[in-house]
Amino acid sequence: MSQDKSNGQERVDLLVVGAAEVATAMGQEALGGARLAGCHVGKGWAVAVAGERIAGVGPEAELRARFQADAELDACGGTVVPGFVDSHTHPVFAGTREDEFEMRTGGATYVEIGLAGGGILSTVRGVREESTEVLLAQLLMRMDRFLELGTTTVEAKSGYGLSTEMEIKMLRVIAEANRMHPVDLVPTFLGAHEYPEEYRDRRSDYVDLLVKEMLPRVAEEKLAEYCDIFTETHVFGLEDSRRILTTAKDLGFRLRLHVDQLTPLGGAELAAEFGADSADHLECVTDKGIEALGDAGVIPVICPLVALYLRQEQEVPGRRMIDAGLAPAIATDFNPGSCYTQSMPEVMTWSALRMRMSASEVLTAATLNAAASLNRADDIGTLEVGKRADLLVLDLPNYKHLAYELGRSPVRVVVKNGQVQFQK
Repeated sequence: MSQDKSNGQERVDLLVVGAAEVATAMGQEALGGARLAGCHVGKGWAVAVAGERIAGVGPEAELRARFQADAELDACGGTVVPGFVDSHTHPVFAGTREDEFEMRTGGATYVEIGLAGGGILSTVRGVREESTEVLLAQLLMRMDRFLELGTTTVEAKSGYGLSTEMEIKMLRVIAEANRMHPVDLVPTFLGAHEYPEEYRDRRSDYVDLLVKEMLPRVAEEKLAEYCDIFTETHVFGLEDSRRILTTAKDLGFRLRLHVDQLTPLGGAELAAEFGADSADHLECVTDKGIEALGDAGVIPVICPLVALYLRQEQEVPGRRMIDAGLAPAIATDFNPGSCYTQSMPEVMTWSALRMRMSASEVLTAATLNAAASLNRADDIGTLEVGKRADLLVLDLPNYKHLAYELGRSPVRVVVKNGQVQFQK
């Protein structure tokens, strides 16, 4: 940002004007309890962008007087919000699992399909057989779709390789896509997603492989920021999870966990014990687990469409968590089996309908809190001076329509790192 000496105005690259309102949470930490609903709404506000950063947010007349912009973006009476942050996805895979979807509509359960050799293991076979080049091309196409739907930062897990070389292959694909695409990917190692077929009868040997070979290799190559585990009765129990988490933490990984999705195993308490950044799913979390998460400051990442896809009666007790003071994020859990959607707007509507979350709570959970769960709340998730210029222009008269409308993407423009990357 430079000073224009002719009129005293500061020169910026872009001025976003003509908005009905700008809606954003504020701050650099997750907001929980009553604070979750504290969304700031500025009627007739504008946003000034200098380089990759936000230079000003406020009434349009004030920003026009202060800034001289090289370009203007007309919001055409729409609503401006931060770019969405999807904090739980599995976007690297080969093949889809619509046949399993049909099986579930016929009454088969997630666990039954998995024990029969389907589920995660069917995608593992696909990833192992596919080339790196094809996996990368498919991931880039999916990232285009994320961008079109308003998602500007995506947590991306491995977990469909389940061998050292195949997990490394997945993480390298994520790293290459991150270099090539404007959407930011946050890489997570999920080698503890399932037991591969060759280890089904010697599970302790696979845990040994994870802690003695996989985790050190991933750490050495700096391919993942996070380590994740699917902690459940049919996969990685509490003690094996504790061993993996201890090794991961010692190697410098940040932690996030799939927990209490299918049974109240106590995974939430485990996430709290290790000070994880997030505990994800939590459909079956207990009151004791909720209390432990709150005491430890762990962010619950709710994936509300998963229960719908899996036809589970038990849903995440999102309202109970908020009333207990927790600061939830919401995410798609995009994957080929249990939630084949990349749409944060649909997740936001479902969160409002099923979790009884208000429009402002939903917006904060999809932006600031999701960013905090990825240790990025100081950089993204809100529209504030100094933060990264990731913002959306929505074809909506106000932010409440974002949760209200279902079935159409309202995203008209996506600005990522200060540049218009999508416009329709």
